[in-house]
Amino acid sequence: MLTTLLILGVSAVLFVQGKIRSDIVALCSLLCLIVFGILSPDQALSGFSNSIVVMMVGLFVVGGAIFRTGLAKMLGGRIMKLAGKSELRLLVLTMLVTAGIGAFVSNTGTVALMLPILVSLAADGGIQTSRLLMPMAFASSMGGMLTLIGTPPNLVINNQLQEAGMEGLGFFSFTPIGLICIVTGVLVLIPLSRKFLGHHDDKTEQEAKGKSLSQLIDEYQIINNLYRLRVVEDSALTENPLHDLHIPDRYHVNIVEVRRRHSSRHSFLQTVSQTMAGSDTRVARGDVIYVMGEFEDVDRFARECGAEMINRKTSEDTDSMLKSKLKFDEIGIAEMLLMRNSDLINMPVKSSGLRAKYGVNILAIQRDNHYIFHNLKDVKLQYGDTLLVQGTWADIARLSEKTFEWVVVGQPLAEASKVTLTHKAPLAAGIMLLMIAAMVFNWVPAVAAVLIAAVLMVLCGCLRNVEEAYRTINWESIVLIAAMLPMSVALEKTGTSEVISHGLVAGLGGFGPLALMAGVYFTASLLTMFISNTATAVLLAPIALQSAVSMGISPYPLLLAVSVGTSMCFASPFSTPPNALVMPAGKYTFMDYVKVGVPLQVIMGLVMVVVIPLFFPFAKS
Repeated sequence: MLTTLLILGVSAVLFVQGKIRSDIVALCSLLCLIVFGILSPDQALSGFSNSIVVMMVGLFVVGGAIFRTGLAKMLGGRIMKLAGKSELRLLVLTMLVTAGIGAFVSNTGTVALMLPILVSLAADGGIQTSRLLMPMAFASSMGGMLTLIGTPPNLVINNQLQEAGMEGLGFFSFTPIGLICIVTGVLVLIPLSRKFLGHHDDKTEQEAKGKSLSQLIDEYQIINNLYRLRVVEDSALTENPLHDLHIPDRYHVNIVEVRRRHSSRHSFLQTVSQTMAGSDTRVARGDVIYVMGEFEDVDRFARECGAEMINRKTSEDTDSMLKSKLKFDEIGIAEMLLMRNSDLINMPVKSSGLRAKYGVNILAIQRDNHYIFHNLKDVKLQYGDTLLVQGTWADIARLSEKTFEWVVVGQPLAEASKVTLTHKAPLAAGIMLLMIAAMVFNWVPAVAAVLIAAVLMVLCGCLRNVEEAYRTINWESIVLIAAMLPMSVALEKTGTSEVISHGLVAGLGGFGPLALMAGVYFTASLLTMFISNTATAVLLAPIALQSAVSMGISPYPLLLAVSVGTSMCFASPFSTPPNALVMPAGKYTFMDYVKVGVPLQVIMGLVMVVVIPLFFPFAKS
């Protein structure tokens, strides 16, 4: 017992100091439990197969898909419209929406769904994410108190009552308590979040000082030199591959991209394909081609080759809502700087071989602060030239391999990951709603619903590939929770939890039922800081029931105290999965949770000690 307490105490100190990563601390505590023989290897590693941990992995993937498809930005825009420019209104609205969802979906699932939405919303609105994420995580726990299925401790105490032969709790029996929790939480978090959150810099450091896509578009005036033409019937462009038409030589323009509509019975699937124009590319009637060049040259090319110029304000397909500029779903742009020893020096663009070797086109050249857009094929490349190249994201990334000839500025794959797959947003929304419905109506186990949704997101293209799906998972949070879950087994196995619980409850029983309930509540609240709320509820529920029977009072208020006390734990990042989920994204330290969570947890406890007996009296009915 003493060894277990020592390991727990040292871990808590290291968590508070924050000098060592939290997942490393958790793993070290887990290894100590094995080394000292407190837990067997199977028991110690059980956390990594726990359904909560597996569900968190799936929810990270689902949340990543929601972000990548732009669905998060759409939902965030709706919230932002309602909130206006008021950060206070946004905070309150975020908490209310999260609590409402948390009433029917697990708090872990709620946070995983809301996390990408709020990150996107904060980025668009210039708001520090740390001001929103912790209150959102706390609100998910508060919302869990609204219904029977909102949080596992509710189910634990309901099961305890039924096993004792008493009447179980209804689906909305918790609702009055939950509403007061939410109101209390909002009122307390408004000043606390303003005082303690958002003081650190949320701006991410640019590892490579590359320009964003929008900056490149503006700098190289791509939109000003880009024209869209639709290939008409009997066009000469449809007769041969582009290479045989000698378009750059005859018209001094370059075709950089071809978009073609594909018929589909499913409106939520992509209906317009995006293809980079190459020498072997063939265009067809109805294709929309993107052409770079001077207006007079483009206009002559269109008239002589059978194409009509499209008004820039009109999209080629109103259903797909395509913009009048290049899309970057699959094809991107980047800058590459020529080095002194490059083989491309003094070589004309048309002889550079970049298209043949790397699959990229040169769209523009920056030389001595001047930009060359037209008649590029005959321009000889010079040392120090910065080339704006176009190609698939994978091909652009391959350019980085030849660092001795040129340097690709920025990180193409990182830039590609910022591009949203907006045409998949309805599909992602459907999968998300299906997952929520499966969890609410218990069609399949919750963990199965989440994993099915995660797999569907990958298979349906809501994430670019499996590798991107893995990158969405925050492994620090996963390892932290998985390594800390067995701690509850150690505390129970060594009798530590039982000694603590019995001592506190027995010591307060003589002061009356209210004092006993307060003792149960704060014992539950204290233990949940170190072990999971579900494990604490399982441990304390039979003790609370037996204590109520011994005193001859109704067990309902004491069991409600167990449920609320274990759910309203905010002072630790690993007491509940939602707290851990937002820790990396909000860049929180352990002390941030202490500063905000401890006052909230204490105030919430004092309010609940007064409120619970009002709805669940001590007197037996």
